[in-house]
Amino acid sequence: MRKPRIRRHLLTGLLVFFPIWLTWIVLKFVVGTLSTVTAPVVRPLFNNLHGHVPWLGYEWLQTLVSVALTLLLLFLLGYLAGQVIGKQAIEVFDRLVARIPLVQSVYGGAKKLLNVLQTQPGNAQRVVLIDFPHKGMQVIGLVTRVLREPGSGRELAAVYVPTTPNPTSGYLELVPLENLTATDMSLDEAMSFIISGGAIAPERFDPAHREPPAAA
Repeated sequence: MRKPRIRRHLLTGLLVFFPIWLTWIVLKFVVGTLSTVTAPVVRPLFNNLHGHVPWLGYEWLQTLVSVALTLLLLFLLGYLAGQVIGKQAIEVFDRLVARIPLVQSVYGGAKKLLNVLQTQPGNAQRVVLIDFPHKGMQVIGLVTRVLREPGSGRELAAVYVPTTPNPTSGYLELVPLENLTATDMSLDEAMSFIISGGAIAPERFDPAHREPPAAA
């Protein structure tokens, strides 16, 4: 009688703890990533001032300031990117990066991927399901474009499969259009679902219908 009760309490505790733990992991990753951008400037500065202002030596404060400064820089970067001088500066930077083979491949590929994901297909859903890693198991994928196979003329979809909880890494799969399962999920819903490990699911989910996605 006691064992089922202990098992039930452990299961309840796990159900309460898991969303909190997953949220902490995601926030820790985001905060850690943002803080590393400006930490090389903030930490030495605060450590030098530590003797005059003791509370500047707290690591959590330095991390918080680094995150806030990074967010401010991102805001300014986004603002400048919308201005004429910002657009010209980005074009100059792109031309400089294009001269560095390895860097150009990574930078150019990431930029094109983000641009594609910001553009909704004309007559099809971006978010699909594909059989991966084998038939009988499905994952969420994002259609980036449609290719035509030389010779046979068969159309293949380039599908990016993000990983959990870090969607910036993943797999690229070439899938025949007839093997794609379209969904009614938006891109935001799909990313929330992926980052949370399935804990944040959309209220609706209809993967029953199939339709070939349009080229991006």
